[in-house]
Amino acid sequence: MTVPPSARGATPLLSVRNLATHFPVRTGLFGRPKAVVRAVDGVSLDVYPGETLGIVGESGCGKTTLGRSILRLIEPTAGTIEFDGVDFRALRGAALRGMRRHLQIIFQDPFSSLNPRLTVGTTIKEGLLVHRIAEGAAADARVAKLLDEVGMQPAYASRYPHEFSGGQRQRIGIARALAVEPKLIVCDEPVSALDVSVQAQVINLLKDLQKSRGLAYLFIAHDLSVVEHMADRVAVMYLGRVMELASAGDLYREPLMPYTQALPSAVPTPDPERKRMRIVLSGDPPSPANPPSGCVFHPRCHHPARDASCSVIAPPLEEKAAQHWCACFKQPPTVVPWDAQKGAGGTHPPERHLPVQALHQRG
Repeated sequence: MTVPPSARGATPLLSVRNLATHFPVRTGLFGRPKAVVRAVDGVSLDVYPGETLGIVGESGCGKTTLGRSILRLIEPTAGTIEFDGVDFRALRGAALRGMRRHLQIIFQDPFSSLNPRLTVGTTIKEGLLVHRIAEGAAADARVAKLLDEVGMQPAYASRYPHEFSGGQRQRIGIARALAVEPKLIVCDEPVSALDVSVQAQVINLLKDLQKSRGLAYLFIAHDLSVVEHMADRVAVMYLGRVMELASAGDLYREPLMPYTQALPSAVPTPDPERKRMRIVLSGDPPSPANPPSGCVFHPRCHHPARDASCSVIAPPLEEKAAQHWCACFKQPPTVVPWDAQKGAGGTHPPERHLPVQALHQRG
């Protein structure tokens, strides 16, 4: 797996290997499984202390399911999750509850993620009481300090969620996550439901908190500019799989996976008069209940060397350059021999493909 420059030789805080989360599609009177939705399908990644790993991809690619599976809010079907040296999937009961304080989540929707019947103070205090961190006056003091830390007045502790704006509610959600002093926070599209001006405030708040508390983030988003600003490394998902993984600088400067190359050119330009080259993908994303054979992206791929072998051979996530991993054997170098590709119907040998004009016309 990739290792950020600051973490080489360090031990990952979170290590995920071959994680899969499948949902059976049941039909008929007896609910017999008819198909399986492969929402997450063999994902491996590491998150190091104090870093931000961004997860990007189009809607339905499995980003949120991955984050919730790592936290075991959804139980994974297969794979391993090791957190801080502990087998997280093996924990049960009190041991699992005790470990949960170290992994928290900020939800996408600041409206539905807060209980409308509870005051802000009660919402934030709940984690303190469950994990026996503080109670009584000590808990109230911690709530006041947390509200101040996220930029809100301590007096707001007695108010209810409906009295706040979306940005304020998200700050409350952040305070709730911070209350139990976690080491890692899964940020599940934390700014996508907010106004642009409020997005910048919340992103800056998250960066400040990371610096002061040494937090690690798994930052899920579909806004490429937000991820570029937040992340140290970025993993690109497509149909439940990681297709590319690299430092944010390398990925945005020189994406290698054809799917990743198409993402920046899909971002609209603020100038309607400006003409630019775009990479337009044909067709719609396949169903995760019936993914294509071989490379799951091959039906929509624009790589000039795409051929029949792409529909037969599943590309491994392999290192193409220093700490830059990509799942495409048509981008050299590759561990998939040309003879094996020819045996699977290949007619075009691997060739480096970087549509430079499309990649460097963002915004």
